[in-house]
Amino acid sequence: MSIEILEGILIPFLGTTLGAACVFFLKGEMNDKLKKAMGGFAAGVMISASFFSLLLPAIEQSEHMGKLAFIPAMAGFIIGMLFLLFLDIIIPHMHLDKSEEGPKSGLKRTTKLVLAVTLHNLPEGMAVGIVYAGWKYGNNEIALSGALALALGIALQNFPEGAIVSMPLLAEGMPKWKTFIYGTLSGIVEPIGALLTIFAASFFLPILPYLLSFAAGAMFYVVVEELIPEMSDGEHSNIGTVCFAVGFVMMMALDVGLG
Repeated sequence: MSIEILEGILIPFLGTTLGAACVFFLKGEMNDKLKKAMGGFAAGVMISASFFSLLLPAIEQSEHMGKLAFIPAMAGFIIGMLFLLFLDIIIPHMHLDKSEEGPKSGLKRTTKLVLAVTLHNLPEGMAVGIVYAGWKYGNNEIALSGALALALGIALQNFPEGAIVSMPLLAEGMPKWKTFIYGTLSGIVEPIGALLTIFAASFFLPILPYLLSFAAGAMFYVVVEELIPEMSDGEHSNIGTVCFAVGFVMMMALDVGLG
């Protein structure tokens, strides 16, 4: 595996780790304004990345289908959303606002919180893996710079997710080093998912547009189900909306500028 791919799949994990390290610099739990700002920013990055880095290339790669070029993107997108819906139903976890979600279980609240962010990170790892696989296997519509832009964008939105896991645990009295480990481990699924996707992609190159849009659908599910309701609920919702716009345009600039 090339050094470019290894760096690309580790960059998002680094974002989560840096976010989790907030426990060493901040005290107590994050205030509501900061949570909404971070959630809005993450949502904006994910929506922008889904369109510019995943859906748009999927449609461009299907241009030979003429007016039916939207079919792979549409089919993959729907399947990706249904896949995350299935995981959302069967995996015991909780929303990041601490409301219970998923099937009843005897798991601790800490474990459910980590599982919630891990569930968020799965489609992001798949997205990075699919884009790097497209570059590795010579797809003309995907450049290394574009894959790097996606990895950087995911890393940016992973920073608040790492903090969202570690900071509440710190507020509950858990030692800083332990909350840091929990926050970091919540992002380990990304490089693992990216690696598995890259290895599997060699067998599925003919359906790469479906895979790209599958990852986009999974990411959209996370945004619509989790991040948007949290950033718009209650007071200070304008902060989340503004940060959503900032995240969207920042990811768009990265993708277009580097792609």
